[in-house]
This record gives sequence, C-alpha cells and structure tokens, in this order.
Amino acid sequence: MIQSSLTQQRLWFLNQLEDASGTWNLPVAVRMRGPVDRTALGSALRDTVLRQSTLRTVFVDRGGVPWQRVLEPDEFEIPLNVVAPVAEADLARLLKAEATRGFDLATDLPLRVSLFELGPDDQVLLLVMHHIATDGWSLAPLFRDLSTSYRARLEGREPGWEPLPVQYVDFADWQREVLGDADDPQSLLSRQLRYWREALAGIPEEIALPYDKPRPVVSSRQGVLVPFALDAELHRSLTALAKRTGTSLFMVFQAAFAALLTRLGAGHDIPIATPTVGRSDEALDDLVGFFINTLVMRVDTAGDPTFEELLYRVRDRALGAISHQDVPFDRLVEELNPHRSLGRQALFQVMLMVTEKGDTLRLPGVECTEHPVDFPIVRFDMWLGLTESKSPEGGCRGVAGELLYSTDLFEHSTMQSLARKFVLLLRTAATQPELPLASMNSPRSLTAVRRRPVQIRTTAESAPERQKAP
Repeated sequence: MIQSSLTQQRLWFLNQLEDASGTWNLPVAVRMRGPVDRTALGSALRDTVLRQSTLRTVFVDRGGVPWQRVLEPDEFEIPLNVVAPVAEADLARLLKAEATRGFDLATDLPLRVSLFELGPDDQVLLLVMHHIATDGWSLAPLFRDLSTSYRARLEGREPGWEPLPVQYVDFADWQREVLGDADDPQSLLSRQLRYWREALAGIPEEIALPYDKPRPVVSSRQGVLVPFALDAELHRSLTALAKRTGTSLFMVFQAAFAALLTRLGAGHDIPIATPTVGRSDEALDDLVGFFINTLVMRVDTAGDPTFEELLYRVRDRALGAISHQDVPFDRLVEELNPHRSLGRQALFQVMLMVTEKGDTLRLPGVECTEHPVDFPIVRFDMWLGLTESKSPEGGCRGVAGELLYSTDLFEHSTMQSLARKFVLLLRTAATQPELPLASMNSPRSLTAVRRRPVQIRTTAESAPERQKAP
C-alpha cells in the first residue's frame, strides 16, 4: 500500500466527515445514438480500469491517515448497470439521483457506470467518479482509453496500447519527495510557503458579495446553475485583447470578474481561486487521477485603474502564483491558519475555471455527444466556469458560461442579473479597455439584492479566534 497523495488526503477526510455524500462526485454523461455493443462496452470499461489503477483503488484508514490499496484484477468487478426502459421525461431525474449518490471509499471503486436505455439505438452512458480518483483534465485520457478498447473488443482482440510510464501511486510518492520537509528552509515546500505567506498576508476573511440571505452556520452545499454564453465575435475580441496585452484569456476573465465584484461592493482586494492542472511532467498526461491544485490569487482593483492596467496587475499576480503552484491548498491553509467555518470555504468565496471544450467518447457507428447532468452541489459561494469552443484550426467559436451559486446565500434573479452584467462588462472591456473601471458599463444595483452588512476581517485580525475545523 502507498500513502495517499497530499491532495487526496483532504477529500478522504471530507468523505468521512460527510458520511459518503455525493459532494465530491464528478458525473459525466454521453448520449449515444446508434447500435452499441454492450459486451464490448463492458469489456472496454474493465480494460480501462485495469489500465488506470486509480479507478480500482480503495482507501484504507491507518490511524486517521488514508493509504491507497490498488485492487488486483481478481478483486473487483465493474458492472454496467443497465436501466431500461427509460422515458425521456424521467431521464434528468434518474441521472441526478445517480450522480449525487455517495461512495464508501474504503470498499467501493471510485467509479460507477450506468446505461440508461431510451430506445434500441438511443442510450445515455453515465460515469460517476469520486474526485479523489480523477479531475476534469482526466476525462481526455479516460475517453481515449475507453474508445480504443471498445474498437479493439468489437474486432475480437485486446487493446494494443503502450503501457503507461507511471501510475498514480508513483505520483503520490514523487510529490512528497519533491516537496520535501517544511522544517528544511531550502526545500521546495519551504520556499514556496514563504511566497504564499507574503502573497496572502492580510487577505480578507470574507468579501462582501451581493448576498440575499445570511450565511448559515453549516453550508447545505446546494447549488443552482445559471447558464450564459459569449458569442464568437466577443470571443475573438477578448482573445485579441489578451494577445495584444501579453496576457491570456483566463486573465481577461479574472480581471473582468474582479472588476464586476468590486463594482457590486465587494471592495478592492478580491481573492479569486482557480484550479491548476497539476501535471508537471508529460509522463502524467495519459493518467486518470486527482492532480489539480487550488491557487488563490488576489486582484487589486484600487485606484480606479483602466481595464488594461488591471490586466497587467492580474498578469503579475498570476505569474507569481503559477510559479509557486506546488504547495497543496490544504497545506497552505494549515500554514496560514485562517479563521475557519463550516459555513464557508477558508481564504476565498469565489472560484473561476477556464477550460477548452474537450473531446468525448468515440465509438464506431455511434454518434456520441455530451449530455447534461443536473448536479445541484456547489462547494463555494459562487463558481464561474467558462469553456472555450474552438475550430480544428484554432478559430474562436464562442464561450459557454456557467455560474453556479449557493442557494443558501443568493436568489436566482440576483445571479441571473450578475451573469448578464458580467457579459456586458466583457463587451466594454473588449472594445474600450482604456476606460477606467468607474467609467465602464455600470452594473447599477442588482435586482432583488438585500445586502446584509458583512464584517470584513483579515486573517491577521482574526488570529485570536482561530480554531481547528475541517
């Protein structure tokens, strides 16, 4: 057995705390129109789980510390749970129920597979994984392996793929070795912790978001999604702005999100978290596993800068954070020891994630498309996801936006308004980045906002009240 990775430890602890709820599930569904060979699909699933050892790993508790136990081929089954017949009107409800069902990480594989049959040649494949075994960037190798094996099994042969150079357990060992000991001032961990202590000194404990409701003592984690879109023209304009300013589209979105929150009364010190890929070596590219880390980057909007000036501020902060991205977020929280609560996330309340639209399953003779799954769980006050769509030549086709918010704190109309104003601000930034923030399209007051007073405290000011909490 191998000790879990540093990033897995927190998810294991939360799974114990929350009684195996579905909070940290990662569901993905594929609509398959055409003849699907279920025998080949079942064999492909087993082939993939054998290849990707993290999908056949259970976690053993040794004195409150999780250890990975990779199951041998004769120790597990990966059943394809067929649900038939299914009416279209019932599909969303059935997908949601299965997507939110929890895992017992001590005994369950961190992967469940269901096939919902709507007709002879119309089915939805649902993969539900626990985040401890995978992340969003793992979907590409997962779908690639499943597709390769399915084609091979259709032809009556085993998949002829090259062995993976490493497995996730190798990464877990390597991560601890590379980071070193915090007691060693020259270790990578110590050097990067010094950067973060300075970068996050005096960070606001809570920013004044446009809350409609008082924060509960314990978060319900219930969320609702507000979808929106950026058209291809705006996508091209924002990409051109990023190129001209030597920034990235992510930085443009981060600057715009911070500017909007400032204009809505959140102050001028805006911490925004973002996940990083965490695959620092190409040997990890083909692995399914939990590699991502969370970086907290503060955006300084003080002094009414132009949007372009704000972009440069964001770029400097982002580059510094990315070059010190190896410290696991939970190790950073332990080091900074901010005031903690079961009602909100420590160090930040909002997260921004920018990705490119990925590939999906590819089965011969079958049309495979991504199918939405209602997953009403949010781990933060607000999560903003933006997914770029590009042509094979790299042309901009538009951006799909998702604003996921906590129903404990916000009304739906408030978040709908916020999403609209975010798009308006982006349009102004794309055409007039030389305008100061105060002169850009005013978001005015959000409809239905009943803002409650929020006491803003820095982690330094709240030090006497620090307490241990998960």
